[in-house]
Amino acid sequence: MPNLIYLDAHATTPVDPRVLEAMLPYFTERFGNPSTNTHVYGWEASAAVKNAREVIAETINATPEEIVFTSGATEANNLAIKGVAEAYFNQGKHIITVATEHRAVLDPCGYLETLGFEVTYLPVESNGILDLTKLASAIREDTILVSIMAANNEIGVLQPLASIGELCHERGVLFHTDAAQAIAKIPLDVAAMNIDLMSLTAHKIYGPKGIGALYVRRRDPRVKLAPQMHGGGQERGRRSGTLYTPQIVGLAKALEIGVASMATESESLRQLKKQLWSMFEPLEGIHLNGDFNHSLPNNLNLSIEGVNGSALLLALQSVVAVSSGSACSAESTAPSHVLTALGRSEKLAHASLRFGIGRFNTSEEIEIVGQAAIATIKSLRTAN
Repeated sequence: MPNLIYLDAHATTPVDPRVLEAMLPYFTERFGNPSTNTHVYGWEASAAVKNAREVIAETINATPEEIVFTSGATEANNLAIKGVAEAYFNQGKHIITVATEHRAVLDPCGYLETLGFEVTYLPVESNGILDLTKLASAIREDTILVSIMAANNEIGVLQPLASIGELCHERGVLFHTDAAQAIAKIPLDVAAMNIDLMSLTAHKIYGPKGIGALYVRRRDPRVKLAPQMHGGGQERGRRSGTLYTPQIVGLAKALEIGVASMATESESLRQLKKQLWSMFEPLEGIHLNGDFNHSLPNNLNLSIEGVNGSALLLALQSVVAVSSGSACSAESTAPSHVLTALGRSEKLAHASLRFGIGRFNTSEEIEIVGQAAIATIKSLRTAN
């Protein structure tokens, strides 16, 4: 384990020591319930939550009242999609999303189809990016929501959020984006991009697992949202449950650090990505999945001809922690739905590596991983 290089930052990231330091007092010393208003323990916790809400809102150019805390991006996606569907079904039952979305978007949409909603799953181009003319053509009079992720969790491609948001607002349709992979890696401005709902999570940006947030627009338009959890009425009734103060503090601190270092960190990650790609690129039978330039600075996804994907991962597991696709569907034996949507064959989709470069990785580590992977590929091809 000490010598294992971690390159799976799209699955999760280690908690930054600065984040942990900010969280620790709220486990033991300032452990109060933020909903308690009769003593200092509750006041301290409430103040911490209030401050975190302000930090998160400022990060995306929202207001604190527009931030709803959740257990993560999966819950935020479910609250956004099912909450809008329940609140607006009298206006229409048509939803638009994209074939390459995360399962946390596709599965709620599939559930809504069982309730009588109609969902249009738009294809993407061979580079993974959506053709906006297809989106424009898909919007109907009864369309109530468009849900398109900011950055893909497998291939890292960035969708044109501002153009999508502008189109949706022109047509009077709400726009939701899953920004779990994008937040603190690219600038996000919900006002400028006409985003109505946006899902966030902490554990992709060196924060703790188990905490996320949903931005819900309050004006122009004011988004109605049917709660999916009922109870004590926390979060203005939109998401009941005792607020997890240490996690909320951790989310805000991770965002604060990420946004402050975004420009320099993105450039550093981009250079490491270029270094890794430059090692693979000369090899025959290497296919880049996605768009190298219009993608996250830390993502590199490759399909490799002439190797068995499972054998490749097994051979590399003593050197590098890396995956073949989404961690959320890792137990599935089916090929990646993202890669097949790009036109990759089932065989190529299975023989893929997703590198997620992180904040603490070094050029030396990239060199080691690249050399090990290339030697392994050559060895497996010879054996075949």
